[in-house]
Amino acid sequence: MTLPHPRYNSARPPGARFSWNYRRVALSVALAFAASHAGAQDAAEKFYRGKTVTLVIPSSVGGGYDLYGRLVARHLGRFIPGAPTVNPANMAGAAGVVAAQYIYAAGAKDGTTIGELYPNAVMEPLLGDKTRVRYDSLKFNFIGSLNSDAFICFVRADAPIKSFADALTQEVVLGATGSGAPSTDYPAMYDNLLGARFKIVNGYPGITEIGLALEKGEIDGTCGSAWSTMTTGHPDWLRDGKMRVIAQENTRANPAIAKLGAQLTLEFATTPESRAILEFVFSQSTFGRPFVMAPETPPERVAAMRKAFAAMVADPDFLAEANKLKLEIVDPMGGADLAATVARLMATPAEIVEKTKVAIVPKR
Repeated sequence: MTLPHPRYNSARPPGARFSWNYRRVALSVALAFAASHAGAQDAAEKFYRGKTVTLVIPSSVGGGYDLYGRLVARHLGRFIPGAPTVNPANMAGAAGVVAAQYIYAAGAKDGTTIGELYPNAVMEPLLGDKTRVRYDSLKFNFIGSLNSDAFICFVRADAPIKSFADALTQEVVLGATGSGAPSTDYPAMYDNLLGARFKIVNGYPGITEIGLALEKGEIDGTCGSAWSTMTTGHPDWLRDGKMRVIAQENTRANPAIAKLGAQLTLEFATTPESRAILEFVFSQSTFGRPFVMAPETPPERVAAMRKAFAAMVADPDFLAEANKLKLEIVDPMGGADLAATVARLMATPAEIVEKTKVAIVPKR
């Protein structure tokens, strides 16, 4: 008679003991992870309780980025462990580079500073003047993005052009902020790649000031402006026929803008190279409202902020106020997905990057 192996009793097959041990190990790991996660949450709650978090906004007061930033400031604190106060702070300048450099280098590194960035400021280390950019975008701790945005070119109703095609044969004066901003880079690309005749006037602090210049008749229009900025900040411009949208600046058409008869500027690209450059630049719109923290921020506080941001964008009260303000929350991104998207764009082939740098320099 064959006796059972001494490691197993006759009522349990050999694999059963291994399976039971595996389950015990898996349970132990799960419990340890849960305990670690709970410990990190407790640590974050202890740190943030009674604190004030500064939310840096890269624009002047009144524009679309300001509206989105202040909306987040009103709601985010409810979801951060310890429920800290969140105060918005406007820091306009250099097409968002001032805000980005402050968050990266000068702001608090302990988790009490969070910043909203322009997408172009995220890409500035790759495309911009390296003498003025002192941050590495890949080192930011990405928290999330509120939406994918749609950008537009628009002109006053009495401007000398009525369509984007008209700008290929007739000069039009556009207001812009400066190098690195879509309001400058986009029309520069159209002049250099598509043969447009845009005259770019730089120096406006933001869309609020550009809007005032438009209403005074100082300029004819602007490009690289977020669609949401027009619909929320100046709904009367379309409603009362004051402005005309002449182009969409994206890789795919927005149905609401298409109804206005505005074509994609991509449709005017006549070579594969010019199309590739435009697509590369427009791909930044997939993260229309990115939020970041400094590279040195403790990981558990970054994790807590990412979790808070994700909870906020799913919150009915937050979404209700966004809807009331006509602020679109479309295709929001979590921190990990945002970081991966930025990394992919920053790895764009050097040939396309170098040709893009040339294309975004205004001719005049």
